[in-house]
Amino acid sequence: MVSRFEHPAGGYKKIFETVEELNEPLPATVTGRIPSFIKGSLLRLGPGLFEVGSEPFYHLFDGQALMHKFDFSNGQVTYFRKFVKTDAYVRAMTEKREVITEFGTCAYPDPCKNIFSRFFTYFKGVEVTDNCLVNVYPIGEDFYAVTETNYITKVNVETLETLKKVDMCDYVNINGVTAHPHIEKDGTVYNIGNCMGKGASLAYNIVRIPPKQKDKSDPIEKSKVVVQFPSAERFKPSYVHSFEFVYNYLWLANLRANWEEVKRNAMIAPQPEVRRYVLPLDPYREEQGKNLVCLPYTTATATMRADGTIWLEPEVLFSGPRQAFEFPQINYKMNNGKNYTYAYALGLNHFIPDRICKLNVKTKETWVWQEPDSYPSEPLFVQHPDGVDEDDGVIMTIVVSPGAQRPTCCLILNAKDLSEIARAEVDIMSPVTFHGMYKP
Repeated sequence: MVSRFEHPAGGYKKIFETVEELNEPLPATVTGRIPSFIKGSLLRLGPGLFEVGSEPFYHLFDGQALMHKFDFSNGQVTYFRKFVKTDAYVRAMTEKREVITEFGTCAYPDPCKNIFSRFFTYFKGVEVTDNCLVNVYPIGEDFYAVTETNYITKVNVETLETLKKVDMCDYVNINGVTAHPHIEKDGTVYNIGNCMGKGASLAYNIVRIPPKQKDKSDPIEKSKVVVQFPSAERFKPSYVHSFEFVYNYLWLANLRANWEEVKRNAMIAPQPEVRRYVLPLDPYREEQGKNLVCLPYTTATATMRADGTIWLEPEVLFSGPRQAFEFPQINYKMNNGKNYTYAYALGLNHFIPDRICKLNVKTKETWVWQEPDSYPSEPLFVQHPDGVDEDDGVIMTIVVSPGAQRPTCCLILNAKDLSEIARAEVDIMSPVTFHGMYKP
């Protein structure tokens, strides 16, 4: 007998279903009062097409990219969405099948090709997808929808039209870049990607894309690698999801693990936790065996071992049964690269996003917004123009409530206590989104 788990809020399945793009923006019904400083666009990306014909995509990261936009102007709000017309999308729609292998879905050979043509395709390697469903960010005066391959796609964020595909390999030595770059106040973009170094060794490259150019040239054409460092293991590259700058230092948040440890942890299904690790910047001035962490607000430790390595023990900041603190955000404008107090995140029950959370990373105090049968997306912090405190601003998120009369809304919360300020609702279903940005 096969047991089957059914989440109590069964309507969640609606956020994983295919939708159609819109021909024109839909006016939204506003309740509450939109803050006067919100005069721009909330841009979001995620999967919008979950099958091609009778062939389903087998992973959430494989659905074809759909860009969403809530526009705000003088208290009025509209909602618009378009598929990003990548090669992966266009070819799939043209041939009525999956043509390019995605993260978890393999493309089958073209049935029109003979056996010899199919045989020789195996020697060409797997075609890399350009399905940019993960995030959107600015480069110079332009905006790009991105995934984690070497392809990024230029889009018009006013009309949501797809403009052109860009291969970053044409400008820098990388095999792919993260969907989470760092953007300085002047518009300089920093990103990181795996690459093949000297002697076919694996390495990581930090890529710098300059800000808007006075001569109106494309900043991407002036991209360059500013530093390269080798992989600790020549034939085992780490997957790098994101990275951090702390003034003159850089930290990588990557996924690297021993396979036996992965199998063991998978068996016991560990509960998710938010952990704080403290990395000492100048550890070699202290003696072996001493805790090198002297911050007053944390129990995390760092200890020098006999072999010269530093052993880190974390402090747990947030945990709970079947809960997760995912898609974390901070007041990036004020606190990127600096000490911060508050983090905002999407709360997950099992794998279902069902709440917005705020965490004080020093006191561990939490705040939660939640409504029955409602599924929010990643919270984005927008600072009040006259704000002084770190949490002077609002949180913006897209919430889908499948059973509601108007099932999709942009929700605006007070960042201080997550109380509702306003919402803009439309009478149309929307699927899950991953990441995005607020464009003033």
